[in-house]
Amino acid sequence: HTLDEPNCSTYPPTYPSLLPTDLPITNLFRSVNMSRATLLVLCLSLVLIQLCTPAAAFYLPGVAPRDYIDGEPVYMKVNSLTSAETQLPYKYYDLPFCRPPTIVDMVENLGEILSGDRIENSPYVLNAGRNVECKVLCATTLSKKDLALLSERIDEEYRVHWILDNLPAATSNTLQDADGKLKTVYEPGFQLGVKNGKEIGGEDGKFYINNHAFITIKYHTNEANYDGLRIVGFEVSPDSIKHSDYDSSNPDAFPETCITSQGPQPVGPDQEETTIVWTYRVHWQQSSVRWASRWDVYLMMGDDQIHWFSIINSLMIVLFLTGMIGMVLMRTLHQDFRRYELESQEDAQEETGWKLVHGDVFRKPSHRMLLSVLVGTGVQLFCATIITMIFAVLGFLSPANRGALMTAAVVLFTLMGVFAGYFSARCYKSFEGSEWKQNTLATAFGFPGFCFVVFFFLNLLLLEKSSAGFVPLGTMLALISLWFGVSVPLTFVGSYFAYRKPVDPPPCRVNRIPRQEPPQVWYMRPVFTILMGGILPFGAVFIELFFLFSSIFNDRFYYLFGFLSIVFVILVITAGEVSILFCYFALCSETYRWHWPAFLTPASSGIYMFLYGSFYFFTKLHINSAVSVLLYFGYMLLLSCAFSLLTGAVGFYACNWFVRKIYSSIKVD
Repeated sequence: HTLDEPNCSTYPPTYPSLLPTDLPITNLFRSVNMSRATLLVLCLSLVLIQLCTPAAAFYLPGVAPRDYIDGEPVYMKVNSLTSAETQLPYKYYDLPFCRPPTIVDMVENLGEILSGDRIENSPYVLNAGRNVECKVLCATTLSKKDLALLSERIDEEYRVHWILDNLPAATSNTLQDADGKLKTVYEPGFQLGVKNGKEIGGEDGKFYINNHAFITIKYHTNEANYDGLRIVGFEVSPDSIKHSDYDSSNPDAFPETCITSQGPQPVGPDQEETTIVWTYRVHWQQSSVRWASRWDVYLMMGDDQIHWFSIINSLMIVLFLTGMIGMVLMRTLHQDFRRYELESQEDAQEETGWKLVHGDVFRKPSHRMLLSVLVGTGVQLFCATIITMIFAVLGFLSPANRGALMTAAVVLFTLMGVFAGYFSARCYKSFEGSEWKQNTLATAFGFPGFCFVVFFFLNLLLLEKSSAGFVPLGTMLALISLWFGVSVPLTFVGSYFAYRKPVDPPPCRVNRIPRQEPPQVWYMRPVFTILMGGILPFGAVFIELFFLFSSIFNDRFYYLFGFLSIVFVILVITAGEVSILFCYFALCSETYRWHWPAFLTPASSGIYMFLYGSFYFFTKLHINSAVSVLLYFGYMLLLSCAFSLLTGAVGFYACNWFVRKIYSSIKVD
């Protein structure tokens, strides 16, 4: 149903049971002779299916419209101040703004806290459908210290964020697309002040505070389906006005400069104690935009044509290279199989090529426990990424559900610990490892522990700066509880089922004495091939990385999860095929140690991701603070490591399947 139809109240629907009611569950599973591992996977799948069940009739699940009657109070909230220059969010009331009698912190989810959102109430009270020509919010007397703080935040280009009916305040910009059509694009928040005074009639080199806000609220009505109005837009046009005197004893009085400005309001460390009058205007504007589509203008990208062409170009290049790799491998392998078949029939020639190392190719690798842990963690990240994208594509992780994306990512990564334990244990057992407890502990505490140490260090930096991004002790304890109370036990559960299941024997018997590998030319040495192999997986995603980095570090909305899903699929295919290709070249040159190169070849794309992040830092951002630099590169380190583990796990299992496939297809003595 559409949002404006009255029969939306019929939701949520009821669904029939997925299991027979006349058969006990235990007997049902015994009847199909289901293994415990398969049973565990099925139970998790059923839980995910139930989570994916639609819970409301709206295209943004979990968000319901609010109908306002004419004249009804509409309360505005404030959020953290953000800046792309510092990457340090601060609470709204850390600056000397007008305050309500009592500041109330709104209840926030895990994702909002980790993202640095700190939502609080405000003294702004608007009335539905009532325009306000000018209203004095308050007059504050600022000390020299307050003026210095304001000028510092203006110089760092901080933006103010308000929230009205779950819509963020935005600055409206009109852009012209490639076809010459004009379209409106929203930029979240509005500027705290102006650095260049000449733009607003002031002096150059001085700072001016935006102490006046022209608030435009767009609303939609439909008398046939609901009473009142629904807010569909929230625009703020800031201005700096040095107000004249007015009768402060009259609550309805306002300065004449609110209508006819006489100049901007300067702030600076060289000023003495100054009184600033904060004012605002309100205009309610009827709109044809329906409530279901009110987020469209927020999510619209100003350079969508460039985005489309970039994505298509990336897809075409990667698909072409993938096709070339597939053709080379299929054609070359077909010739190898024919040649080896003739050799086995004639017994006239000596074994050559990759067949020559059949007695050593399944020899256990060095540092097998470390490799198993890395592979298992990569599978954990892979599963968490896929499920998160599914929820995002279905609309459950939209920007309207503030913090939902971060919350889902953390929770799903925790739940996917069962797959980390399972695949790490299976891999370790296939390497003839016996210390399964140490392997499980390393999997449960390895990468999560590394992330926690880096996160804890960055959190201390945020605490030293008194930033709103600082994660409080209660949230840290909640994260530790998720780690130790959910992720670690699930990792042991997965490891338990993996060790109970026998591993498949290798197609070829391993020789007792290892074969000596011949010296390799420089371009076939592992270091060179690993670094070269990571270029192609990175090339599949580097264009999309620009938009992701812009969303993360420039405080922009990102909601093109459909494109991101396509790019992710291509990344997985590319990582697998690149690993197979370089593994085949190594085997043909009689190098049988393929396990680590199979993982590291696609995993090296994380190095290029970190280098691209450094390039983005020096070309797109203007960060000078040492703490902000550490924060940026700390987050980039975590993202790059996660990217390496994910692609490395994909490459390892693709290469493992390939090696087993080709050696099970030939006849050896």
